Amino acid sequence: MDAVVVLVLSLCCLLLLSLWRQSSERAKLPPGPTPLPVFGNFFQIDVKNISQCLTNFSKVYGPVFTLYLGMQPTVVLHGYEAVKEALVDHGEEFAGRGSFPMSERINKGLGIIFSNGNRWKEIRRFTLTTLRNLGMGKRNLEDRVQEEAQCLVEELRKTNGLPCDPTFILSCAPCNVICSTVFQNRFDFKDQDFLNLMEKVNENTRILSSPWMQVK
Repeated sequence: MDAVVVLVLSLCCLLLLSLWRQSSERAKLPPGPTPLPVFGNFFQIDVKNISQCLTNFSKVYGPVFTLYLGMQPTVVLHGYEAVKEALVDHGEEFAGRGSFPMSERINKGLGIIFSNGNRWKEIRRFTLTTLRNLGMGKRNLEDRVQEEAQCLVEELRKTNGLPCDPTFILSCAPCNVICSTVFQNRFDFKDQDFLNLMEKVNENTRILSSPWMQVK
């Protein structure tokens, strides 16, 4: 019986701690739906149609609102004007990158995709310089983009106007531009080496986007 009492008291303490933490944080954050202790707004989010769910929230709380993903507060920017104001008008203040705990453990904060802070700025500066040397921003790269755009149009014409999912071929186009810039060669959309590369990229993206990879 004593063990049960201790367990109940511990759960009550955790619940009160969660409520206190959320209430203190919410006072400093944009408005949003009231979160539940521990679970946050999980039960209020339609995972089958997240985009429409966020649109509905924006109609109630405005273009900038807060959702709790579990106990983690997340500020959502909804709509072109809100995103432009944050990322363009106040780009320096919003220059930080998201946290990917698993990649940080593996890469130790290095790399252009997952680094952050001053290190990311230095790597980005070096990368832009290197890409310019490879032709980014010059007529040479523009020709490659136009060539790939023409190949993309031809690939879409093969559907003969029938309904199709263009996700794959639309993702192939920018990947091919990068390959053309780095390797001086573009790949056919049915090239097996290119398909293997796309499969690995998509697989890594799915793994890094999974809930398990977001846990510290």
